[in-house]
Amino acid sequence: MLLRNSRLLLRSQDGSYACLLPRQRAHRLASLQRVSLLPDKRQRGVLFPFSALEGHLDRSIDRGDFLLFQPSREDLQHAEKLFTSSDRHEILYTSSAVRMDHVPVIQQPEVCFIGRSNVGKSSLIRALFSLAPEVEVRVSKTPGHTRKMDFFRVGQAFTLVDMPGYGHKAPTDFVDMVEPYLQTRQNLVRMFLLMDGSVGPQKADLVAVEMCEEFCRPYVIVVTKIDKVAPGLLLPNLLQVQSLIRTQARHCFPQPFLVSSLQYSGVHLLRCFIAHVTGNLQLGASVR
Repeated sequence: MLLRNSRLLLRSQDGSYACLLPRQRAHRLASLQRVSLLPDKRQRGVLFPFSALEGHLDRSIDRGDFLLFQPSREDLQHAEKLFTSSDRHEILYTSSAVRMDHVPVIQQPEVCFIGRSNVGKSSLIRALFSLAPEVEVRVSKTPGHTRKMDFFRVGQAFTLVDMPGYGHKAPTDFVDMVEPYLQTRQNLVRMFLLMDGSVGPQKADLVAVEMCEEFCRPYVIVVTKIDKVAPGLLLPNLLQVQSLIRTQARHCFPQPFLVSSLQYSGVHLLRCFIAHVTGNLQLGASVR
């Protein structure tokens, strides 16, 4: 255990280090109030990141599936309150589990985040909870640090679960841990399947889509790290995701969500979608 630059570094059995951030600083764009100070074009790029790519798309490409979820500013504000902790609305890490008999028994709606190792799951969860500085989120310098199911409770509203990463550095018991959860978790209302926007869908991601389809659970694809590549490289990867959803994903929400945990692009929109699918925000009938 080391203390470095006011951060606690925890050493695991394999010699890697994870950074435990018990009191994170809120991102400078974590609140809508701060976003509203940006120029209009930059505001829209943060709140609706697809808008920054539209100009690069060929006119023949249908934009409809990228624009299905378009909440109002009031909806975004409502979701922000849900992700802001207070004395009456605690947001905190509650427990971890490696088997279903370790999983907490709860009744409130639940969402889970799953993706390939090093896709940026923990960083995205930290961004979502940026207005709840007491939330402890571990971010590793090496892939595959999340080896358990980590549960975060958002007041009485819902629970968010950070699942172990698949692919390279996945836990040896990944299948035994994850599949029973996906098969039997009655209060699971949506899976969020993360894919790296800088490289596009990988073979392991296609296997993950097959798993989601096999269990007939509603899920949505989140495209991460959109700040890592130029629009000309990001667009082909995004269109691959769109094609995958259209041709192989019956249970996936048609719109992929674009996010950058570093620049905070798309995080407000994703918060709003989570608030909606957990029953905490009522929107139009087009969102299921």
